Amino acid sequence: VTSQMPVDKWHALIGDPTLGDAILDRLVHNAYRIELKGESMRRRATKLTSAGASD
Repeated sequence: VTSQMPVDKWHALIGDPTLGDAILDRLVHNAYRIELKGESMRRRATKLTSAGASD
């Protein structure tokens, strides 16, 4: 499962704390969490494309 929503925000998104705990417990157990930081690669690619188009 992939999400752009941080795990700590899922409880508010789901609405029910008990249900949120149950869902997160099953999803996060034995899972790999990868958090990427920095500028979006899409935004970066757009800048490169825009710069190349103006030449």
